[in-house]
Amino acid sequence: MQVEEARRLLVERLGGGPEPPSPESAREVIAQLARPDTLGPLVRRLSVGDLELAECIRLSYRHVLGFDKLLLLPGAPRFMLRVHFWHGTAGAVSEDIHNHRCVIASAVVRGSVRMECYQPAADGVPAVAYRESIDGPGGAWRLRRVGEARLRLLHSEQYGAGRSYGLAARTLHRVVSEEPAVTLFLETAPQRSVTDVYVRSRGRVRDSVLHSGDDPGRTTGPARVVGEVRAARAERADPPPKTPLPPAVYLAELDALAGSLGY
Repeated sequence: MQVEEARRLLVERLGGGPEPPSPESAREVIAQLARPDTLGPLVRRLSVGDLELAECIRLSYRHVLGFDKLLLLPGAPRFMLRVHFWHGTAGAVSEDIHNHRCVIASAVVRGSVRMECYQPAADGVPAVAYRESIDGPGGAWRLRRVGEARLRLLHSEQYGAGRSYGLAARTLHRVVSEEPAVTLFLETAPQRSVTDVYVRSRGRVRDSVLHSGDDPGRTTGPARVVGEVRAARAERADPPPKTPLPPAVYLAELDALAGSLGY
């Protein structure tokens, strides 16, 4: 698939009306784009580096969770298509439970990840609730403690290569990666300006990280920040700034992915 074909597919399938796309619509399009015979040629074309390279690199970075977050196709505010390289390093930091500003979808290209969904419940595990916002496009992430909560695990499922899922903006979840993996990730049009983040209270929790879906120029995903929580009354610092990946790293990772897909 060529770049413009991928853009047209995203626009057609996600729609442009006032209503957000359904999680299933987002999942269907990400599943189609993640097929090796579709993603391979697309990534190979992008790895040449002559299509919006500066913009893509500016919004691609090494995440505090240890994975590389690369922008493939910018299309804000309607969509942003990314690829996540999970390196599966020892002692990797786990995500906190969170939701998003928009409908999202993800497809596993290589390896596997575990997806857990949660809901508030009186008999759930204790957590500290935060509200995350951003100081406008390109601004700093802000975290505000809003109180205490209890959450219950609803569902946990392992997703291997070829599988995909879509989530509504307010669905509470977290992703766990315990091995090297590659996922294709789709952000759709933002529905709200804030997200909810829950830090589970298990005595002393080190290196707990808030989830982020987005680049500094968008307002569609929550921030991640390395910190320390002591019991249920701890405070979080605002996240550190994101540093763009060097161009050589960005192109090398796309080149390796295309090669692994046979292109």
